[in-house]
Amino acid sequence: MHDFIDPEGGKVAPYGAYDLAANTGWQSLGSGYDTAECAVNAIRRWHEVAGRSRYPQADRLMITADGGGSNGSRLRLWKRELQTLADETGLALQVCRYPPGTSKWNKIEHHLFCYITQNWRGKPVFSRAAVVELIADTTTKIDLTVRCELDQNNYAKAIKVTGAEIANLNITTNAWHPKGSYTISPRSTT
Repeated sequence: MHDFIDPEGGKVAPYGAYDLAANTGWQSLGSGYDTAECAVNAIRRWHEVAGRSRYPQADRLMITADGGGSNGSRLRLWKRELQTLADETGLALQVCRYPPGTSKWNKIEHHLFCYITQNWRGKPVFSRAAVVELIADTTTKIDLTVRCELDQNNYAKAIKVTGAEIANLNITTNAWHPKGSYTISPRSTT
């Protein structure tokens, strides 16, 4: 979503998941380059830590996203990494994009990020560990809980995804908004 840079302490690039049904948040803080691999890894970690056990019978995951950043609608790497995640988890990943100028409609903004921001308002942040702690301490009167972890993976910049890799995606577009809404299903293992 937004990265925070400190010349001495480094930077963190937060990506989050908000589970509407459970009123829980997941925040992954990338400590390296803000890439599509980092964004998809946040989804992967949420699924590994919380999603799989909370929804063991799930066969799909809906991802709502705006159109820019490392999960941008035009990024080939985002789609390739989602395919990898779909293959790993067996989940169909349904991506639904908010139209341009409407990203503030995203529930994650109003049900997670705003409370994280309120929680650390006026508190000094001296380290990445402090950011993790401040985010994880976020709660509300309606029982929101947030889990946070630092993603210390090193993600490369400027990875090129070939046309052949894109052609190999198991992707189905949505007729209503084909460029922004699609489902990436696991590829057959046979």
